[in-house]
Amino acid sequence: MNYKVSKTLKDNKKSIILICVLWLILTIVLVAPIGYSIGLASQGGSFDFAIFLENVFTEIVSFSSITRVFGAAYIGYFGKTLLYFTIIFAIFAFIGLFKSRPKHEFTDIEHGSSDWSENGEQYRILSKNKGIILSKHNYLPVDKRGNVNVLVVGRFRFW
Repeated sequence: MNYKVSKTLKDNKKSIILICVLWLILTIVLVAPIGYSIGLASQGGSFDFAIFLENVFTEIVSFSSITRVFGAAYIGYFGKTLLYFTIIFAIFAFIGLFKSRPKHEFTDIEHGSSDWSENGEQYRILSKNKGIILSKHNYLPVDKRGNVNVLVVGRFRFW
């Protein structure tokens, strides 16, 4: 099971960086104006949806709420909005990474390669240097005892 997590993280490094950058951009562009607008709409003691709608679109377009949201009156609203946004964003990011995980241990391993072996394990049978070529770094030695028959699966093209 651990191979699925490590393979997912290894294969999705670029996606994880992209997710982090997208989170930062959306925080600046959407969360800060929404948090500031919620603070403006809640100043009377109760939330006024009309004031919220009136301010949220102008704040998104003007980018002026990015600095004003860190004021003493609005930082709490920004923090709560950021927390809820981060939780929802993390759930969707986790679902995306979960769907990209490998289905089994041998996903994306070339068939017929020696990627299945570790630490030179294949060289107990095969040779690194000379013999019948099997792959880039593996040769079947012809001077070994026993069966040295080779089955070639595939096709040859001549033209």
